[in-house]
Amino acid sequence: MRVKSLATWFAGMTAVLLAAGAGYIYLRNSSLQPPAAPHRLRPDDAQVLHAGAGLYLQHCAVCHGAKGEGQPDWRDRGTDGLLPAPPHDPSGHTWHHPDEQLFAITKQGLVRLINQPDYRTAMPIYEGVLSDDEIVAVLSWIKAQWPAEIRQRHDEINAQYRKSLSR
Repeated sequence: MRVKSLATWFAGMTAVLLAAGAGYIYLRNSSLQPPAAPHRLRPDDAQVLHAGAGLYLQHCAVCHGAKGEGQPDWRDRGTDGLLPAPPHDPSGHTWHHPDEQLFAITKQGLVRLINQPDYRTAMPIYEGVLSDDEIVAVLSWIKAQWPAEIRQRHDEINAQYRKSLSR
């Protein structure tokens, strides 16, 4: 009888230790780590880039140019009072914004982001037109066109942005 009790005790202790170990691993790998950015761009994912290239040509190239070159004089308001479409290439300011901000501008519009209801822009709102994954694909394709040093600087901007959120 004593051998059976000892075996039961060992089995119970093993189960407790396994549960504690699993809990430790879960906590270490999830809740103690900052959450991943939900709309992080994926410029190294070939499947995402393939989708993004087609969507960009379909929805963005008419204004921003097939190569992301933007419209001429994009810093000067036209006769209609609107700014022309800016470039998404390294000469523009797209890469100066973190992923989450680029996503928000594309999905919800610049007016909502800057909270100025009277601001006028020709940039369409893509909420209801493109899914979140499609928006990420387009933005990922844009980022994939940048030279390595611009992509690296954009990665640093993202890191600074995430760090500012965790404070």
